[in-house]
Amino acid sequence: MSNIAIPVSNKPAIDEKTEKRLKQISGADIIVGIPSYNNAKSIGRVIKAAELGLAKYFPQQKGVIIVSEGGSLEESRRAVDNLRDKGYFENAFISRPLYETEIIVTKYRGPSGKGTAVKAIFEAGKILNVRAGCMLDADLRSISPEWIELLIAPVIIKNFGFVAPYYSRHKYDGTITNMIAFPLTWALYGRRVRQPIGGDFGFSPELIESLLSKDVWETDIARFGIDIWMTTVAICENFKICQSYLGAKIHDEKDPGKDLSPMFKQVVGTIFSLMEIYKEKWLKVKGSRPTAIFGFESEFAPMPLEVNIENLIHKFRESVPQYLPVWKKVLEAENCDKILEVAKMDPDHFELPIELWIKSLYDFAFAYAKLINGLSSDEIIESLVPVYYAMIASFVRKTQNLDCHQAEEIINQQCTVFEKLKPYLVNRWASER
Repeated sequence: MSNIAIPVSNKPAIDEKTEKRLKQISGADIIVGIPSYNNAKSIGRVIKAAELGLAKYFPQQKGVIIVSEGGSLEESRRAVDNLRDKGYFENAFISRPLYETEIIVTKYRGPSGKGTAVKAIFEAGKILNVRAGCMLDADLRSISPEWIELLIAPVIIKNFGFVAPYYSRHKYDGTITNMIAFPLTWALYGRRVRQPIGGDFGFSPELIESLLSKDVWETDIARFGIDIWMTTVAICENFKICQSYLGAKIHDEKDPGKDLSPMFKQVVGTIFSLMEIYKEKWLKVKGSRPTAIFGFESEFAPMPLEVNIENLIHKFRESVPQYLPVWKKVLEAENCDKILEVAKMDPDHFELPIELWIKSLYDFAFAYAKLINGLSSDEIIESLVPVYYAMIASFVRKTQNLDCHQAEEIINQQCTVFEKLKPYLVNRWASER
């Protein structure tokens, strides 16, 4: 036997006991994966909705629900045990399916983080040789059984490889998506995918194979930016992609000025890293095209979210002395000068012009990929945060008297400017300065 060590990235995230149970099931048509980290309070509702959705919309198909837990296994198993009586089928007027849905709760193996939890679910789907699957966030409060149909049916019926979610959200919810992930996906890769970092999505077995073959599962790309990574791979590797309208996604609202959390650095860092990996793709892309949307888009008023503009402006201004040395290395001189002019604006007339935001973001992306002027990736991302605060403050001021639909139009208009200014980014990348 060879004594050559197996690369860490090849180690399975599924444990032996779960693998054995999956093989005993001997195949399934659909897998519903739920990555979890101590979500016992909410996960019962998500499992119940998934089970009802499978029974209502795919009654002849064999389904498996797998909870990939990174925290307390006992708590999640207790939540599943509480669903044993199945009384909710009668209450929902839904008949039991042909095959009893297997519910498995397992502790994934490997680095902590959502990426490893997702990897375990993909491995389970491969073992079961499923026809389709979907992923659901464990803390959903707005899920309904219809989500299962909307995420799975495009794969089984229409042969889509990746189904992205399309939510109704408040105009100030999802600012990282609205200001960075959505417009960059649009401009870079030429596909208008409204929620490229949505945690709920559908997938084909072919996409499972492609994603599991990537040598990134032990890296920050997969661990912290798993959702945007999967969307980008699906686009760049020419999978047939669509979106499904899921209605509202209700979760804990956060004022972007009060709680940025590690999410910003994780998601944006992943987006920038992928730009270098897939540069041969996006450098050739010109223009953009819409992505098909399935489902019924109802008129819905999302829960209101208040944003403290003054706090955002204050955080931006007070960061100038700290980050100016980095900005001078990252930003083109003209952009840096204009950022400093914005910092001096009266709060009542505060505005970060969209063209300046886009060029600055492109400068940061280039600096991150090339690590220019001896800067580290952490330094670059951290110095982008206050500029991002300025952009959010500017957007909130501009849209505070608009409804969500009108604000959405502003976001789409900004995306077209991202696309228009793409040559600026292409020229920077070509310079390799």
